[in-house]
Amino acid sequence: MSLSDSDHERITAELDREPTPVEAALFENLWSEHCAYRSSRPLLGAFESEGPQVVVGPGDDAAVVAVPKPEASRLPPGERDEHDYTDTYLTFGIESHNHPSYVDPFDGAATGVGGIVRDTMSMGAYPIALADSLYFGSFDRDHSRYLFEGVVEGISHYGNCIGVPTVAGSVDFHDGYEGNPLVNVACVGLTDADRVVTAEAQQPGNALVLVGNATGRDGLGGASFASEDLGEDAQTEDRPAVQVGDPYAEKRLIECNEELIEEELVISARDLGAAGLGGASSEMVAKGELGAHIQLERVHQREPNMRPLEILLAESQERMCYEVRPEDVGRVRELAERFDLGCSVIGEVTDGNYVCTFADEAGSEDEDATRDTVVDVPAEFLADGAPMNDLPMTEPETPSQELPDVSLEAAVEAVVSSPTTASKRWVYRQYDHEVGVRTAVGPGADAAVLALRELAPEPEANVGDGVGLAISAGANPNWTSVAPYDGARAIAIENAANLAAVGARPLAAVDCLNGGNPEKPDVYGAFAAVVDGLADACAGLDVPVVGGNVSLYNDSTAGPVPPTPTLAVIGTKRGYDAPGIELSGRTDTELLVVGEGSDCLGGSEYLVRCGGSDRFPTLPADPAAAVDSLAWVASLESTVAAHDVSHGGLVVTLAEMVTEEAGVDVSLPDRIAAFEETPGRLVVETTDENAVRDAVGDAVPVESLGACTDDGRFSLSVDGETIELSAGEIAEKRAVIERELE
Repeated sequence: MSLSDSDHERITAELDREPTPVEAALFENLWSEHCAYRSSRPLLGAFESEGPQVVVGPGDDAAVVAVPKPEASRLPPGERDEHDYTDTYLTFGIESHNHPSYVDPFDGAATGVGGIVRDTMSMGAYPIALADSLYFGSFDRDHSRYLFEGVVEGISHYGNCIGVPTVAGSVDFHDGYEGNPLVNVACVGLTDADRVVTAEAQQPGNALVLVGNATGRDGLGGASFASEDLGEDAQTEDRPAVQVGDPYAEKRLIECNEELIEEELVISARDLGAAGLGGASSEMVAKGELGAHIQLERVHQREPNMRPLEILLAESQERMCYEVRPEDVGRVRELAERFDLGCSVIGEVTDGNYVCTFADEAGSEDEDATRDTVVDVPAEFLADGAPMNDLPMTEPETPSQELPDVSLEAAVEAVVSSPTTASKRWVYRQYDHEVGVRTAVGPGADAAVLALRELAPEPEANVGDGVGLAISAGANPNWTSVAPYDGARAIAIENAANLAAVGARPLAAVDCLNGGNPEKPDVYGAFAAVVDGLADACAGLDVPVVGGNVSLYNDSTAGPVPPTPTLAVIGTKRGYDAPGIELSGRTDTELLVVGEGSDCLGGSEYLVRCGGSDRFPTLPADPAAAVDSLAWVASLESTVAAHDVSHGGLVVTLAEMVTEEAGVDVSLPDRIAAFEETPGRLVVETTDENAVRDAVGDAVPVESLGACTDDGRFSLSVDGETIELSAGEIAEKRAVIERELE
């Protein structure tokens, strides 16, 4: 990729000269779609990002939000004010590593984890949880399975080595990802009001210090590589653009960063990700409306004869750039040495341009040596001067209704054994999701729950006195392929309902907006629709979208990926306990569905597996009230089990709740009721039906589904057809991933 003629003309006019080769490469990367959001930024104003809980919103390495007080965690978000929050803060961010994960699934995914963890560190936080949302082509294709196995191995290796638990996420298989998988990773960190750091440089004269691994030539041009369609030879030709991670260095960097923050040595910070040192340092000073002078030969390097462009743009991993007071530089060096990390004082903050100079090795130790000026540009122009794209778009079409004609047995078999709805145990058993001893509810539930014991009044306090942090992340390409706007709205409601299923109320969200080549009008039209849908739904849920990431040009010879707006949502609840998703096996309980369904099957796994098309379901008119009702129900003492309705509809939800000791006997009126996937519903096993109805009032309907049994059988009648499966038969069908890969 190289600068377009129009960009070159714009830069030449601003500088009143031709850019140097290094400047041209720096602009090429920082003005790429990956860094500058040239096609998406005009749309992102739709998101509401403010609220009394928001401390740092969009635009930094990660967002910062305040945790509600224990007694306020039961309040819906819209009913809290600034007095309901504590000085305990969470950082929250998400990023994609899509192209690198296609070229090298292990290193591509691993370095995606490393990058989002460093985003967390740069805000002065300690990382406490990861959530991964993964999207691959059809599971029955060898190449899809190769990518899937490599990505999961990369995530598990890196996360396990650095000691940050992967507690939540999703995995989807869809034909649209055959030529371009998506790897989206979110990270949550913990900090407080006294420790928050931002990426905004503060004071001319302060030193710029690079701490971490030595700089090599790996990852060169990664930002521009991520801003182009993948070619047929991407897995060989683009390998140099993929970084190689070292999780053990990252672990040392995490602990060193913690010491630097504790000793108040860091004035501002940015991790080195896209566009390497050039991206991190120029964006830091641009945010502070300042400049910098960087002496590139001072950067500690692991390869000989590195040239200025390589030093500036390499995306070598496990590196942080800090703004430090001159008198504190010595202490920073000491701490870096203690943790066996490299440390270079590479320059200083100035009140002029962003300037990079370079002296060859012979003169590098001599302050008076002649240095070549390879970059001398206004920092704000470099970081924020890219022109936005005004692209044509076409409106997505609404599908007609053509329902399949298959037997109930065949339909249940197809949907329950689908890799998308199947058990993901093979994935999450590779992750150490309990490291850090905070995980109260781990993978396999609707949402993970972590214990924020810092907010319990006493160390020995009852769990009901503390605050539980709930995490959900994912998207649904079936939904957004059929109906980009409503499908994106459904994704927001679904993630909020996942939190509600463990009794939590939402606090904040971050998004990872993935799409194909935006220069195609149909792709850009669908992308615009998912942005609007996600924004409208989050506003309706009273959930601020406090940060995110955009990844476009996920396009290959196989075509564009479906519009995929991954949403990660965090919420809080009083205490750390939550109802499980498995039925109890008691016969004195009632089985209910709480929430309103619809009369359409569009976007359902049923239609994907059995053929046909339909309109997308009608969504709740008041999603905030619906989700809050589910959270009240999940928190009732009479609630024995709870599981939200999503992929596969009621059929899959009920199948997932059955165990060897607990079964169901359910009758549904038709196929739509059995398989439609309207979000915002909860299947509940309760000892007190009246308590459930009292809890929701008129907000959402409550209907009886049938009987809980103690025989471990799934008995389902639909419009005169009946099917019976044992718990063992269901488990066998749902074990398709594990069975095929082992």
